Amino acid sequence: MSILKAKAVHMGAAQCAVDLGDGSERGEYVNQDYILQKLGRPHRAVSLMYCYYPNDKEWPQRISEACKDMEINFAWDYPYDNYFTYKGGINGTKDDEPFTYMRDVRRHGQDVLLTMTIDPKLPDEYIVAIAHDLRTFGRVQLRINHEATGDWFSFNKRASYEEVAAFFVNACNIIHREAPNVKTIICLDGYKELDDEKMEKEDIFAEAARSADIVSVDRYMALHWGWPYDVAEEGGDTFARYTVDKIYNLAKKSCKRYAFLNNGVKKPMVLSEFNSDGDVTGPYDQVSMFHDFCEMLKSDNEKWLDGFTMYQFRDRGRLGLEIEDPNNPDVGIEQPLMEEYLKVIHDDFFSPVMEEGEDMVLPAKMRWGSSEDADGIAINLHFDSSPVFCEAYFDDNNVDMNLMLELNGHWFYKAPGVKCIDMMSAFFKKPLDGAKDMQLKIFAPPASGENDPLQGEDWQLNYYTELKSLPEIRIRYAPIVK
Repeated sequence: MSILKAKAVHMGAAQCAVDLGDGSERGEYVNQDYILQKLGRPHRAVSLMYCYYPNDKEWPQRISEACKDMEINFAWDYPYDNYFTYKGGINGTKDDEPFTYMRDVRRHGQDVLLTMTIDPKLPDEYIVAIAHDLRTFGRVQLRINHEATGDWFSFNKRASYEEVAAFFVNACNIIHREAPNVKTIICLDGYKELDDEKMEKEDIFAEAARSADIVSVDRYMALHWGWPYDVAEEGGDTFARYTVDKIYNLAKKSCKRYAFLNNGVKKPMVLSEFNSDGDVTGPYDQVSMFHDFCEMLKSDNEKWLDGFTMYQFRDRGRLGLEIEDPNNPDVGIEQPLMEEYLKVIHDDFFSPVMEEGEDMVLPAKMRWGSSEDADGIAINLHFDSSPVFCEAYFDDNNVDMNLMLELNGHWFYKAPGVKCIDMMSAFFKKPLDGAKDMQLKIFAPPASGENDPLQGEDWQLNYYTELKSLPEIRIRYAPIVK
């Protein structure tokens, strides 16, 4: 163990960010420790999908459980949407979903991307309560009543499109006033055909698009919307497949149209749900379509897309990096898409940018703003060759810190109280071919998953942690006993 020196390091936005869906009507939430070990890096944000219909008689039960004897022939035929139910709000609690998962997401150095389908007939005080729930969770992205130009969600069955659009505008105003740390997302269908003059129902939703902080469409290059009530077979009409070029250009054209509606100003553009359904393509074409889309993004000089959300990590159907084992929902069956996805998320184009700063003097203040805006430390390390042992040890000064560590492109989580992190997995798939200097980067997201109102005027946007000492690094190049 040698004496170490640290430099400041800033983590900024990727050229195109990658977010990950984790749980929906099609799959259960998977904890972030497991996902990090499988993927080797955190995401910009993790997408959680919930519904809020608090005045319905079945609430707060998940509707598929409350109406389990109901005859259903389509996923959205229940009285309200079959997402997990939002347990906060008026007379709610923050000791249940989604807040337990939101804390897990943020502890692991990721932002919260919360989708909520909301009863558009709710009075303002319900939206105010949601805003207050979210105030401590940093730079949240909130997608309200997504795919708003469709006709399948309950909010579209309870209100006209004009009412849905007006509800979104009003919700944005409330969120911006009560929780300025939260950015709102409008998600419309966008262009349906390349020769269309306007996006679907854009005149109705133009003001909603201007009210949002982020604009979005959902794009599936193939989708079996009849799942799980039928099987996709040749001649069926509950599924479709499109060319990669068409999906790419429809999304890009929608981005430009959103800017037109916003008086020429481009807002951040994301694909809030993105994949190809293996029910339609099989596992191998699913991989090639995802690969081709990402290559188009990388080669496009216009750089129009700010991020996309892979839908999703583990799925009961074939829209996941893993398929849920039907014998045990806690087990995932890795799909061929996983290998290609790993290549994409570890590509520099889709990875956060690191900028080295000045030498740091301890104790030092570390700042966590978001996965796209954080100040940490970088420790210079020298390796004579690929190691056999590589460990970080934490003493009484830093053992209680909540940390994310990156070495050789691989990320590790250190929970409060953990004394040693084995970092050898950074070299299993990327061994060194000789001597090399590299940096161990360390960031400190909030240990509780929430920001602290006592930390100062900017507490909603930033969380601060004092670093008193550096970890000790143990590197060895041979077995201890041969």
